[in-house]
Amino acid sequence: MATRHFLDLDKIPAPQLRQIVDAAHAMKRAGKRVPSKLRPKDIEDAVLVMIFEQPSTRTRVSFDIGMRQLGGQTINLNHNDLQLGRGESTSDTARVLSRYADIIMIRANSHETVLQLAEHASIPVINGLTDRSHPCQVMADIMTLEENKGKISGRKIAYIGDGNNMATSWIHAAVQFDFELRIACPEELQPDPQVVAWAKKKKGKIIIGADASKAAKDVDCVVTDTWVSMGQSGAERRKALLKPFQVDDAIMGKAAPDAIFMHCLPAYRGNEVTASVIDGPQSVIFDEAENRLHAQKAILAWCLGSDRS
Repeated sequence: MATRHFLDLDKIPAPQLRQIVDAAHAMKRAGKRVPSKLRPKDIEDAVLVMIFEQPSTRTRVSFDIGMRQLGGQTINLNHNDLQLGRGESTSDTARVLSRYADIIMIRANSHETVLQLAEHASIPVINGLTDRSHPCQVMADIMTLEENKGKISGRKIAYIGDGNNMATSWIHAAVQFDFELRIACPEELQPDPQVVAWAKKKKGKIIIGADASKAAKDVDCVVTDTWVSMGQSGAERRKALLKPFQVDDAIMGKAAPDAIFMHCLPAYRGNEVTASVIDGPQSVIFDEAENRLHAQKAILAWCLGSDRS
């Protein structure tokens, strides 16, 4: 039985991604007691090792509580708790943890770390966030949009701001879930060209430009992200480049009247988004944050094979 890693949305067949989102909806409806039909076999004996190279609120808490609600157990480790932080190879760490645990989730600085873990681990590895992508977040975002707008296929979504790791995962999602994605960002901060090329090869409906108002016109959802992430340099330069891409009432006014606003959090009011938008009636950021829990449960269940018994 092949090991199921959850590394990036472009690496998982679209029907299986759809299955995960549907399971997340079902798990949310079920509440804290996940039905046995949605839980992996022998989950009570399973242990999730969580590794954090960066501080975390939503990823840490949602995976911890999610694994417990499924019936499993967790171990929470910071980078400095491991020999990995003192020079042990990622491959050796992967092999050792595979002898102890049943699944690994890592929030890593470098995407290469996650790839190396997955290459050498004999248990599933989940990408909790890297400098390249944030697939778990976008699965929760898709779930949130569907709660408000119905199935995501055929929808129009505007991603406005930095063409960062969130933009990468949204591009992957646009192809896999068949919706139109309009990205508005400064020329210097455009998404990874290789990711864009992949999407075009797959006939994805991806539109990239530098006009935030044009991108937002008549969309079902407007999404943004923080302008400066942890560890990034040149904060003032980035803020200057991104100032014209702030999501404000004028931008939301270009979207469809019933459009929603999403942000993965943490948010910085007055930078990437105004307080009137993020705290306004179109904002679903706390539903989005809650849905991290249910999406993580569905991802864990898929990795551990709840559909294979």
